[in-house]
Amino acid sequence: MAKESMKAREVKRAALVAKYAEKREQLKAAGDYIELSKLPKNSSRVRLHNRCKLSGRPKGYMRQFGISRISFREMASSGLIPGVKKASW
Repeated sequence: MAKESMKAREVKRAALVAKYAEKREQLKAAGDYIELSKLPKNSSRVRLHNRCKLSGRPKGYMRQFGISRISFREMASSGLIPGVKKASW
């Protein structure tokens, strides 16, 4: 389980990215990299980190499902994900 402070930090970053997304696009299109560098560092999309929606785990993230491999395995074993068969874990 991820720390609550780490989850909160990711939420703040996501909010900054959403806030400055349009401005960043305009500055990049204009080629004004000096003004672009004055924007907050965490407003860049690159700074976002994928986390599991259930546990908040940052590693082993499966983009297609939005959860970590461990959560996926638990859900598949309990039959919550249709079409997934346990071959050999």
